Amino acid sequence: MGTPSLHLNSHEQGLVLEMVEALGSSLKLGEVLDQAYGLLARLLPADCAAMCVSQPELPGGYDWVVTQMPEAFVTHYGELSAVDFVREAVVHQPNVVLRDSEMVAPRALERTALYQRCHEIGFPMEHVMSVLLDPRGDWHGGLTLYRERQRPFSDKDRALLQRLTPLLVNTVRNCRLLGHESRRATLLDTLFHHQGAECVVLAAPGREVMRTEHVTPLLERWFSPLERAPGGLPLALLAPLTRPSSAMGLEAPPPPPAWLREGPVMDLRVTYVPLPPDGQGRREWALLLRETPHGTPLPDAWRERLTPREMEVVAGVLRGWDNQLIADDLKCSLGTVKKHLQHVFDKLGVSSRAALLHHAARKR
Repeated sequence: MGTPSLHLNSHEQGLVLEMVEALGSSLKLGEVLDQAYGLLARLLPADCAAMCVSQPELPGGYDWVVTQMPEAFVTHYGELSAVDFVREAVVHQPNVVLRDSEMVAPRALERTALYQRCHEIGFPMEHVMSVLLDPRGDWHGGLTLYRERQRPFSDKDRALLQRLTPLLVNTVRNCRLLGHESRRATLLDTLFHHQGAECVVLAAPGREVMRTEHVTPLLERWFSPLERAPGGLPLALLAPLTRPSSAMGLEAPPPPPAWLREGPVMDLRVTYVPLPPDGQGRREWALLLRETPHGTPLPDAWRERLTPREMEVVAGVLRGWDNQLIADDLKCSLGTVKKHLQHVFDKLGVSSRAALLHHAARKR
């Protein structure tokens, strides 16, 4: 199937240049494609359109970026997908623009189940043009234009969309990969600077991706050479992530419980934090390692006045933990910890954390 030469007038050339600029204007995929589609609709008039991008982390899931479609079509697409000859055609020719006349036999469109079902639900589809956007990764996108009138998409329409297809593919790939890496970098930066914590990032099956500066001496203090794998990571910390039931795939398992080793003066607590999949869809984990000094014991008299949950919050305060660390340990919100602390202050007649620590030390 050859592509005819494409001749654009000055107005069309201006719209193409605007579209190229729009496609490179941001890493926010929805924002970029929505703006680009507004320009595309002026170049390729259509009554309806849909653009989606697959979500590798949710097999079978799609992010519908542009949905200029009748509500009935969107509502019934679950059943329409089984007879969608458009999708069936484009998946076999990725990055190639196809019109309905190139998807089904001539004059056969009206006999297709998709055509008949669309008309039954009030969507009078007459012509369609579509392309599968395939960046040769583990995800893909799709753009489909529909016309309700007896005006087929022309050779020029197909040639124009074919000219724009590489730009759309690159835009979707860049937004997905660079935007994803930007979010990951922000998250990792937050983890690495978490107060009082060191961090190791692992990928399946226990392969180390990165570590913070002081992880190595910390592990050497807490684990003997016999307890560490050849890469230096403790076998006890790798075990929860290498068991068959906890394989780090696209469908991430729940995080393992926090790991604790008690010492004579300090304790080592390790918290497992699931990270978003990387650019290839692989699951990673961050291990937050935090040394905490033994705290002041909870006075016996307080046990009679506090609820079990309030005692757990107070125990965290007496260990020197901040509210966020207490919330992480108890798997509750920061606001919940603050509320418990206020109840504790009211019951014990103290006004602050410092006063709480002072009273606990006096009652030892």
